[in-house]
Amino acid sequence: MSQNQQIDSTYVVIGGGIAGVSCVEALKLYTTEPVLLISESPIVKVVTDIKFYTKIAAGFKVEDRNLQCIDNTEYIIDKVIAINSIEHIIYTVNHQEIKYKKLCLCTGATPKLLDDKDYVIGLRDTHSVEYFQSIIGSANRVMIVGNGGIATDLVYKLNGIEIIWVIRDEHISSHFLDAGAAEFFSNYLNTQQSSEKVIKRFRYCGERSSGAALGPDWHCGAMFGNHDGKNVIIEYKTEVKNISKSDLVRIELTNGKVYECDFVISATGVMPNNNFDIRDGRSIDIASDGGIKVDWKMETNLSDIFAAGDVCTTVDWNSEHWFQMRLWTQARQMGMYAAKCMHYVHIKEPLLQDFCFELFTHVTSFFGFKVILLGLYNAQGLDKKDCELLVRVTNGQEYVKLVLQNGRVVGAILIGDTDLEEMCENLILNQIDVTNLMDDLLDPNIDIEDYFD
Repeated sequence: MSQNQQIDSTYVVIGGGIAGVSCVEALKLYTTEPVLLISESPIVKVVTDIKFYTKIAAGFKVEDRNLQCIDNTEYIIDKVIAINSIEHIIYTVNHQEIKYKKLCLCTGATPKLLDDKDYVIGLRDTHSVEYFQSIIGSANRVMIVGNGGIATDLVYKLNGIEIIWVIRDEHISSHFLDAGAAEFFSNYLNTQQSSEKVIKRFRYCGERSSGAALGPDWHCGAMFGNHDGKNVIIEYKTEVKNISKSDLVRIELTNGKVYECDFVISATGVMPNNNFDIRDGRSIDIASDGGIKVDWKMETNLSDIFAAGDVCTTVDWNSEHWFQMRLWTQARQMGMYAAKCMHYVHIKEPLLQDFCFELFTHVTSFFGFKVILLGLYNAQGLDKKDCELLVRVTNGQEYVKLVLQNGRVVGAILIGDTDLEEMCENLILNQIDVTNLMDDLLDPNIDIEDYFD
């Protein structure tokens, strides 16, 4: 779209990440009225190759695509500097004014960096990953700080290097795994991959992306340092106290240990990108975690303004087996659901909350194993004294954990090719009392689905 001073659109979405693009694509299915995407970058994130493992749980890839390559999408490449929520006007850096009827904020989140130095790398967008890949080949030792998905992926994908992994928790990947699952993966920390597994990242139209979150396939194959072999040292229950640099980067930890590395990788989470200038004297409600508060219809406290993805925080959502995590999975779900909410509110039709918010689901992979998380997989929000755990472990093949409360399955961790995801989803959603089946529920010699035919 060429630059104009004034533009009118029924629906406007700000942000070219997974939530924003998913919202725009869903809106185009609901309506023929104008839909406009505002992105700071010509490169946006598009979900591809969706594979459903259950009715709700899906895995997918994310590709970088140039906006010019996306069919039937009106867009502006510009930066929003202010919003007038009363007059329904968006103001941009390039002095454009966009009138809207319904607006969705999908501006994502920014990394929480340990220190703003060139030897501290925050892996958040494609640009930062490209820079990281350009320097890793000369490194002998790096420090990874953080315990989420990106940190875990990085430990697995880095080869030919010594890794100091600094985490605040008692076990690795605590955002996703329990102690038992972490122990299952402990044998794979030092697994060395061959250079034949390196996959080149396919880029559309040659542009470079910045700002939007990485997709689940961000690493695209093994990466190699300058070291003979691979060695992972984990420092548990500690944090970075001080970082300085002379010839090497010197890191002092709160447990008193000191390491020297080539550089530090900061993977310590994100902060919602909520910095909006509201020019009409009103303000947008912000939650304690920095996210924009949204109700069950993805609406903010400002009329006709919605929010979705990492930038928002759900408030008073009465979903028994769903909770919010800032994940690619939920960015896609929220973006699509926000489109539905915007449209139904606009046409003044009744709206029901989307079925996907009945159950938390996330599909990913750690150390080469498929990982499916369902419901309250780590007994989130429950009194653990009231919970029972059923666990099945086959070393090198699978790890299965079911969380039960009052005889009913409320969550599950499924690692490997377990073929239990549909059964577990049905048990959680239907809340079937399995008290009399506990001895058989994870018996690999019994087809438990026969009980429910």
